[in-house]
Amino acid sequence: MKKPKEFNIVAIGTGGQGILTLTFIIAEAALRQGYDVKTSELHGLAQRGGSVSCHIRFGKKIYSPIVRESEANLIIALEPLEALRACYYGSKENGTVILFNTFPIVPLSVSILKESYPSLEKIENVLKEFSLKVIPINATEIAKKELGKGVFANVFMLGYAFGLNLIPIEKKNLEEGIKEVVKEKYLESNLRAFELGVEKAKS
Repeated sequence: MKKPKEFNIVAIGTGGQGILTLTFIIAEAALRQGYDVKTSELHGLAQRGGSVSCHIRFGKKIYSPIVRESEANLIIALEPLEALRACYYGSKENGTVILFNTFPIVPLSVSILKESYPSLEKIENVLKEFSLKVIPINATEIAKKELGKGVFANVFMLGYAFGLNLIPIEKKNLEEGIKEVVKEKYLESNLRAFELGVEKAKS
């Protein structure tokens, strides 16, 4: 696998969706691949379903943990509206790919103000303005159906991204990253989620 000079990922979702776990797994896997790695985290009211955004940068030599506007290679969003929050990190010129979970988590502000949650079609159309390729998938529903819990959507999406050749990290290193980061009692389920994502991407 050819190593890029640098690779920039923005992972975003809401509190409780496992964005930090996803970030730590990718960072650990990138280290095992021999990359220099930098990460950063931005927390909203994570425990209340607020936005959580993480940046992962790896390559030959990385000096800053922050992905600059328009310079993401890959955006992984675990919720549709969160994908919109992160879209400005992408650009068609840089070939950004946006992989987003279509399962909505309606913000409390939308419910209280009785605003309408935008349709997936509208969201996808906006994302296409910032991305060379937009890939929607209902990871939460697949995880619920196949694994019993939607919480595994984060690692499922990692496997899906790998299966589509969107991440320049070898499979064995991603699996080792999962083993290093995930607690023992959840390890088997997360490894299954990762493999399920790979299989779905290749089917």
